[in-house]
Amino acid sequence: MRRGITTALLVVAALVAASCAYVYWNPFWLVDRSVNLYLRGKGIQHHYVMVNGYRIHYLEAKPAGNGPEKPVLLVHGLGARASDWAKMIPDLAQGGYHVYALDLLGYGDSPKPEDGDFSLDGEERIATDFLRELKLQKVDLGGWSMGGWVAMKLALDHPEMVRRLMVYDSAGLYFVLDFPPSLFSPHDRAGFDALMDKIQPFQWRTKIPEVMIPGMIRRFQKNQFIVQQSFGSMLHGRELLDFRVGGLKMPVLIVWGTEDRLIPLDVGLRMHDLVPQSVFLGVRKCGHLTAAECAPPVVDQTLKFLNAEPPLSRSTSYVDGPE
Repeated sequence: MRRGITTALLVVAALVAASCAYVYWNPFWLVDRSVNLYLRGKGIQHHYVMVNGYRIHYLEAKPAGNGPEKPVLLVHGLGARASDWAKMIPDLAQGGYHVYALDLLGYGDSPKPEDGDFSLDGEERIATDFLRELKLQKVDLGGWSMGGWVAMKLALDHPEMVRRLMVYDSAGLYFVLDFPPSLFSPHDRAGFDALMDKIQPFQWRTKIPEVMIPGMIRRFQKNQFIVQQSFGSMLHGRELLDFRVGGLKMPVLIVWGTEDRLIPLDVGLRMHDLVPQSVFLGVRKCGHLTAAECAPPVVDQTLKFLNAEPPLSRSTSYVDGPE
């Protein structure tokens, strides 16, 4: 009997050790499982649809109630994924919107083909044809960081597909970079800290357990080719929208963290100046991850913007982010 108990304890210890080793090597496994449990609890479903020959993954949250169909498409940023919108999706659905958030080609659970086109143009085609495949018309379109650039391009190239446009800490206008392209693919702890300093100001930074950081660096390295190709298409300048955004005719919401160190606040204010019908919201005490870090005031303003009939008049306002 003692031998049996000893064997069972050794098996349990081995399983625990193996689990710890796996989580150490792939810390996002635990994060992903936690996020998926949260999404499932909120009624958000995972789906796939064929777009241009690729099996594109997306999240879907159906609206509360039986009102008119009001589709919203959310586009994530560089190196990100659909689930980064997790803090906003449930509240938008509760507000009566049918929410879709896709993983762009190369990101999240969508394919990562070696010969894929991960440029801004390529990702715009994925987002545009995603809407066509699902037969979504006149959507409210939201984009975060690089996803804001993709969303603005889509709204400019296919204005008939977009009812209203929301961008959050968006790329797309020219500004002088004070960081190297390698920032998004850190090789070591110093590079990881430099990236975190840009996307989350230190005083509000999420406390990441030390043991998880090596695994996070490995994941950044695994996705380096895709991220660098996407970022490279931004750097060449041919897709900059400084001389195009004034052509946006639909209502536009611009949301920015006042402490954004990746894409500075003055970029958002310049975008606001270039789009006469835009509504600007600055969120104090928040960095580049405004849609996640400061979701409550961001969701409130987003729903106010989407629900307003007639559309909100041009305005500039600031709110405090949550402590």
